[in-house]
Amino acid sequence: MRGTDEASGSLFSYVDLEERVPAGHPLRKIRQIVNDALVSLDAEFDALYTDFGRPSIAPERLIRASLLQILFSIRSERQLMEQMDYNLLFRWFVGLGIDDPVWVPTVFTKNRDRLLTTDMSRKVMAAILAHPSVKPLLSDEHFSVDGTLIKAWASMKSFQPKDSPPPQDDDPGGSLPPTQEPRADTDKPPQQTETQPMPDTARQPRNAEVNFRGEKRSNATHASVTDPDARLYKKAPGAAAMLCFMGHTLMENRNGLVVQADLTHADGRGERKAALEMINRHSPGSTRRLTLGADKGYDSADFVADLRRMVVTPHVAQKARHSAIDGRTTQHAGYALSQRRRKKVEEPFGWAKTVGGMAQTVHRGLDRVRAQFTMTMAACNLARLPKLLAA
Repeated sequence: MRGTDEASGSLFSYVDLEERVPAGHPLRKIRQIVNDALVSLDAEFDALYTDFGRPSIAPERLIRASLLQILFSIRSERQLMEQMDYNLLFRWFVGLGIDDPVWVPTVFTKNRDRLLTTDMSRKVMAAILAHPSVKPLLSDEHFSVDGTLIKAWASMKSFQPKDSPPPQDDDPGGSLPPTQEPRADTDKPPQQTETQPMPDTARQPRNAEVNFRGEKRSNATHASVTDPDARLYKKAPGAAAMLCFMGHTLMENRNGLVVQADLTHADGRGERKAALEMINRHSPGSTRRLTLGADKGYDSADFVADLRRMVVTPHVAQKARHSAIDGRTTQHAGYALSQRRRKKVEEPFGWAKTVGGMAQTVHRGLDRVRAQFTMTMAACNLARLPKLLAA
């Protein structure tokens, strides 16, 4: 018998979001770990808010929604709010009921930017890694480090000389001809007329054509007027230079989970400096012998010497000439193993740029981009946990 295609509205509807989510859905395990991590940060949240005033969006829901935006590659907060309005899975993960209204996108963004600073993003990542189910997956002796370029939210046309005056006109329209003054007629007596309108000044188009050929530009003489923290940099010879930041990760070698993340200005020494800071932040004052795998970009005499003073064995790939790595390191079997495992550090970068939306950041300023990069690396760990815990 053929069914009917007639819609009949119901007066009451009882929807249990918990029953709508499949038992084997990966978000169930992710949500459990995130909730446990947020419970451990309850005291940190209390210190950020006052006891009076209008209640803001709960910090736990802000963090869940931010993680959801990264995990599902949602490109904007406005689209995130739109999907949360009708997506029962998103409502369940964030903690909204079926009848709870979603937030205004601008309100959500302002509350999130005040909460998710670099320090809070690092605490969220640390709380996730300290979960009783996640901690046994981590290695506490063998690590790898690497860096990648994050394209800034600024065009090459914004890279202008530092001594040039800032543009005064943001009108996207083209130039307008000035108003023509009436021709004076000496034969007729002057007549009293209304006040003449002010003549229009010529306006330059906002996206004008610019030719950079033959012009020498560097970070010493030029800066971006859109994002002054962005730097003109290229990581490899022959590659095109671009306005960017440099993201860094410290990965443990057992399962390839990111244990530390940082973002700095893009320069030639940023990778080595960030590596030392991350290993110090992860294992401060450690007396246990650690190993750190890295590529040839870290093969520097001062960097290797700093690692040895920190009781860290530098498993750095050797340069063809003038390498700081000698037979004391390469003769051990662990060196070859670290060189194979360190290549997994590229996988979080690839995930962050294809899924996490970090191929080009939508934020401006070093602090905001660093906080977003750290939260993206925490989401990358969460995306891998369901399979790792099921193994």
